[in-house]
Amino acid sequence: MKIVSKDSIAETEVKKSRFIGRLINVRSEKEAKLILEEVRKENRDANHNCYAMRIGNQKNVLERFSDDGEPQGTAGKPILELLKGNELYDVIGIVTRYFGGTLLGTGGLVRAYSDSLKEVLKSAPVHELKEGVKVSVICEYTLSNQIKYIAETMELFTESEEYTDKCTFYYLMPIEQYKEFADKIVQLSKGESRAVMEEKVLYYMENRPKVYAVLNENGGAV
Repeated sequence: MKIVSKDSIAETEVKKSRFIGRLINVRSEKEAKLILEEVRKENRDANHNCYAMRIGNQKNVLERFSDDGEPQGTAGKPILELLKGNELYDVIGIVTRYFGGTLLGTGGLVRAYSDSLKEVLKSAPVHELKEGVKVSVICEYTLSNQIKYIAETMELFTESEEYTDKCTFYYLMPIEQYKEFADKIVQLSKGESRAVMEEKVLYYMENRPKVYAVLNENGGAV
């Protein structure tokens, strides 16, 4: 499952028709419709604002698309197919067209709308979401360096550290590493300390791990 982490835009021209493509992260159909309305207001003089959206995940995805006056199947569907082909979720792709006076034909329109979003994808920050867990560990000072060493060797990301009468470390890690880490903490501390799973999350890497969504007990985003 992949997402775009930032709004991206690019412009192309085909036979004097301007195509402005956008990829925007959205979390609901309502949000997508609001963004679409904003784009329409910004481009009141445009001939078409065609779009497709995919919201949800691999198990449950909502898909919508519109040709917005272009011949059926020449705009919205190609945009949707491009989103699907790139495994993008929680996204709306919008292509605004300013007609340049030359008809492109159905095949030309399909290529033009597809190429418009392909141009956006060249610079769009696309990230794959991974399932992870936020974990806390409370320990005595005597064990702090050893626990930090375990986390370092497992290449876990340290979110924060607290030092009071005891040490508390907060980590973000891939879910598949949790059991190994938890077992090592119990073994090291002889059962005095434990790695407590605080919450399950979806995250992506962009210089550092960034939490995209918190997951509920059924695996859905909160």
